[in-house]
Parts: sequence; C-alpha cells; structure tokens
Amino acid sequence: MTCFFTVTILWIFSVCLHEFGHAIVAYYGGDTSVREKGYLTLNPLKYTHPVYSLLMPVIFMMVGGFGLPGGAVFIDRDRLRSRHWETAMSLAGPAMNVLLILALCLPFWGHWISADLDSVPAISLAFLIRLQISAVLFNLLPIPPLDGFQAIYPWLPQEPRDRLMGHSNLFLWGLVLGMWNVPAANGFFWEVVSQITSALNLDPRLAWLGRQEFEFWR
Repeated sequence: MTCFFTVTILWIFSVCLHEFGHAIVAYYGGDTSVREKGYLTLNPLKYTHPVYSLLMPVIFMMVGGFGLPGGAVFIDRDRLRSRHWETAMSLAGPAMNVLLILALCLPFWGHWISADLDSVPAISLAFLIRLQISAVLFNLLPIPPLDGFQAIYPWLPQEPRDRLMGHSNLFLWGLVLGMWNVPAANGFFWEVVSQITSALNLDPRLAWLGRQEFEFWR
C-alpha cells in the first residue's frame, strides 16, 4: 500500500498546484478576488468540489488509472483585463502539471533512484508521471468544461459558447464513456501517453507496474 498512499498524496498536491496556476495568473490578470477566496495557496481544502475534486478523480484513478485534475477554482472572468489573460489563465493549470512532470522526472534523469522494475519508489513515481501526462492530455481537449475549451472560450461567439458550457457535464461524461467504451479512442490515447513517457526517457513498464501496485485491492 506504500504506492497507493504515495501516489494519492502527491496527486492531491498536483491538484492544488494545478488550481494555484489558474489562480495566480487570474490574480495578475485582474481578478484580485482570488486572494480573498483563499486560492493563492496550496491548501487542498480551498479547491474542494464534492464531484470534481473527490468523486470523479477517485473513480478515474481506481478504475482506469486515469489522471483528471479535480480541483475547483472560481474565477471572475469579467475582471480579467483581456481575452489573452483569460486564455493564459485557462492554460496555466495544465502548464503547472507539465512543470511537475519535469520535476518528477529529475530523480530518474539524475539517477537519484533506481529504475529497477522491482523498485517500489520507481514504479510509484513512474505511475504518478503517467497520471500527470494523461491529465494534461485529457484536460487540453477542447471540450467543455475542460481547460482546452476554457482557453478558446473567450474567442468564440457568446451564444454558442454559453450553450456549450451549459451542457458541460453532459459533454464530460460523454467523453469519459467514450474513452472507456471505444477501444480505438482509448488505445490511441494511451499510445500517446506511452510515447510521451518514452520520450522522457522513462520505461513505460515502470508505470504499468506502478498501476498494478497502486490497485492493491485487485
């Protein structure tokens, strides 16, 4: 269960980092209310939403080994100075995940830990990196309410964008069901994740073993 607790704790930290990225860019972009709301912190209690922060991320990780940033930070878009700031704010969260991925790779690149397939620290860290990569790719899809859509949101005509956002839960669950039930989509997604993992000079087998160790209940 060492892998489970290690990955879960670091995952919670990554959610906080993701949402902090949104908040800090929003703050400099004009929405100073994020300070009063307590978002300029890494306190996970400030980013909790009962469905997006707790239920969905746990289901995704336990069922599919899938990373979904699950925080909730409410930005007053009307306070942001321009559409460019709105886009930057939306992309800041995934950007923080990318920086975290690089930081998590440092122990492997610097040979600070053994990359042996029977090393619990190595497989735990590799699985967490895989989760982060999957979270970035998934979250950048231009589908409501994901950050990929939020980034293009200010550049779309108001009526269709508001209509799309009004059905964001339907789009999100439809995407999840599609990922789980359409083998071609699922296979392509994880192939991209594996290719990125290999490009980072990491053995994809480590992440696979990490997932098996994480799911101690199976």
